[in-house]
Amino acid sequence: MREHLFRLASVALLLSSPSHALQTPDEKDAFITLGTMGGPVPSPDRSQPANALIHNGHTYLVDTGDGTVQQMARAGLRLSSVKAVFLSHLHADHTGGLSAVLALRNQTNVNEPLNIYGPPGTRELVAGMVASMQPAARVGYGIPGKPWAPPADTVTVIEMHGGDSVKLGGINVRAAQNSHYDFAPGSVEDRNYKSLSFRFDLPARSIVYTGDTGPSAVVAELAKDADVLVSEMIDMAGTLETVARNSPNMPPAAKANLEQHLSTHHLTPEALGKLAAAARVKRLVITHFAGGTPNPARTADYATQIRKYFAGTVTFANDLDRY
Repeated sequence: MREHLFRLASVALLLSSPSHALQTPDEKDAFITLGTMGGPVPSPDRSQPANALIHNGHTYLVDTGDGTVQQMARAGLRLSSVKAVFLSHLHADHTGGLSAVLALRNQTNVNEPLNIYGPPGTRELVAGMVASMQPAARVGYGIPGKPWAPPADTVTVIEMHGGDSVKLGGINVRAAQNSHYDFAPGSVEDRNYKSLSFRFDLPARSIVYTGDTGPSAVVAELAKDADVLVSEMIDMAGTLETVARNSPNMPPAAKANLEQHLSTHHLTPEALGKLAAAARVKRLVITHFAGGTPNPARTADYATQIRKYFAGTVTFANDLDRY
């Protein structure tokens, strides 16, 4: 009995959060921008890229950057409510918090298998995380003969490619391969490394998440007539300033490669305006601020550039905003 009460108390402590913030089964559908900072350089003001799609009281994580579990707690979302995870690509700023999601589910006895959807390589990524969980799972809470569930039994990985779709919990999900990478179509690299954008069609509305991408007709088609487009955006000047502060001695060749990556694999405000206009979306929500926390002057400048092409509603997301 004492051991049973000890385990229950430990689990209750780990799952606790303010009662006024707890998610209830009848909560309205929402897309929560848990983390809106573009990585990989951390920020004191914003968490790394992570989002939560809420439908019928369930949580579907969309990217899981470092700090995802903490941001979920701040949003009033329980780990036990997470039914699936979607990873747009495997850069660490978008996956760094997944290990904590998996390990803490295991530690708090959430044994329902969690489906993780992502591009090729996701299975290898998750296998490494599962392996890292095993020593703690074997020792459990230190009660003889009472290990936690085998970590591998709590996770299922489904790798996706552009054009794939899945239906779960009343949500139709479609994936499109975007232009965050520019490997030649059909090449070995293209087959093995992909970056995905996702469209979530709910009964009442449609939400498209670009993940990290450059200009892309494929993404524009995926987002066609969507109610909400949640998109990355890059401030080239601001990003390069941040890089210079953090890596003042970066070799010229590395700097040139970085500038190429930033300019072709991400969306500038004008490129984002063109994408939103081509897709005819109703609302544009901007996240993944790679140039640092935008000040009012910069935000106004971004909006001016975007509205040269897009006449719909434009919103600059903050951490924990709900749409």
